[in-house]
Amino acid sequence: MTDTDSLNVWYGDQLVGQLWRNRQGLIGFRYDEDWLTPGKFAVSLQLPLQENDYPAEEGGIAHRFFANLLPEAGVRDQIVRDLKIPNTDFDLLRAIGGECAGALSLLPAEREPDKNNNYRKLDEENLIQLIRRRGQILISKDPKNRRPRFSLAGVQNKCPVLIKRGRYYLPVREAPTSHILKFEIPDYSNIPAYETYTTLLAANVGLPAVEIDLRRLDKHYFTVIKRYDRLENNEGEIIRLHQEDFCQALGYSYNNKYENVQGPSFPDCYQLVRDNSSDPVTDAECLLKWLIFNYIAGNSDGHVKNLSLLYKGNEEIRLAPFYDLVCTRVINRISTQLAFGIGGNSDPGHITRKNWETLAKNCDIGSRYLLNLLLKTTEHISDAATEVKKIFESNHGDYPALQRIVHIIHEQHRLVSALYRGKIASPRSQ
Repeated sequence: MTDTDSLNVWYGDQLVGQLWRNRQGLIGFRYDEDWLTPGKFAVSLQLPLQENDYPAEEGGIAHRFFANLLPEAGVRDQIVRDLKIPNTDFDLLRAIGGECAGALSLLPAEREPDKNNNYRKLDEENLIQLIRRRGQILISKDPKNRRPRFSLAGVQNKCPVLIKRGRYYLPVREAPTSHILKFEIPDYSNIPAYETYTTLLAANVGLPAVEIDLRRLDKHYFTVIKRYDRLENNEGEIIRLHQEDFCQALGYSYNNKYENVQGPSFPDCYQLVRDNSSDPVTDAECLLKWLIFNYIAGNSDGHVKNLSLLYKGNEEIRLAPFYDLVCTRVINRISTQLAFGIGGNSDPGHITRKNWETLAKNCDIGSRYLLNLLLKTTEHISDAATEVKKIFESNHGDYPALQRIVHIIHEQHRLVSALYRGKIASPRSQ
């Protein structure tokens, strides 16, 4: 095996283990001997600490876990084109695995982590360029040195940065970052505003959600999201926290992040939280509220990779703050079908009382409890929708497109009120 066929997995300056690929490009993993000592953590619920290798094989759990760290779809394709590398999971991990979601850094076998944590300050011209290019920037006058900075999982262009005292910095190599920038999408320019409003609404009704701010520069909107998997210590250093999304924790490929493409169901996710959270009562109810919120606020794309477990140290595992909250039902050409079915039904305009009762049964909770939580959460969201819109517009100016979200919320409230009373409504899709 050559150095190009192996990677080291680091937690800070501690070696966690090694990745390798076989001739078919499949990835295997083994924990380093020194990591198999008391006090160390498993990188995934699916990869418990053990001396034996996790083999490189078709459908292997190691391959699935580490491939879930990568960008997807068009973002992935763009990185492959720009870096001129083969479009394989291993080659991408080798190229951009230094600063991933969570606490792990994946580095070539010949390299050790850079302990200096260097950064490159972005002046306004650089920041404008970064926003225009949706995560790319020229790091010298030589066009060959243009590099993508969106190294995080998902299908949307993202760029991890360090923000200190209002200044933006790009990490050099695997230096840790504090925030994520997300950009406008061609033909979907309202998405930064929709995500900001939807996330602020979630926080307003008591859901644990990421801190988000909408900014505008050079006529382009972008969002600044504080990373929940990073902390700043008393010395001002950024500390990584380990996390894994629910695809990783449940052992699914990112290709199966939707329930209707052989992905996990909501009851699977609910059971995961009940079995592994350090506060299962609180986190399980938060997860139910998240599902209700998506149904009411029109976030039909709330799939399994939008949920994560956060490892806080001292063996504490909690449901991570919610992220990627967008009212997708107001966006043309995007499916309105819910990513998670509710009692077997994915059409948000036709969810019945029976569907909710079936969901309660599948989650092994009382139907009356779930229906009361549904009504209470729906009323809270409906009451807050207009007020949060006013707060948003006081900060960012009039944004008439948000009224469509408010309308969806109020219509969903009407449907929930009808089904709660047991009446047969005439539900309709938006």
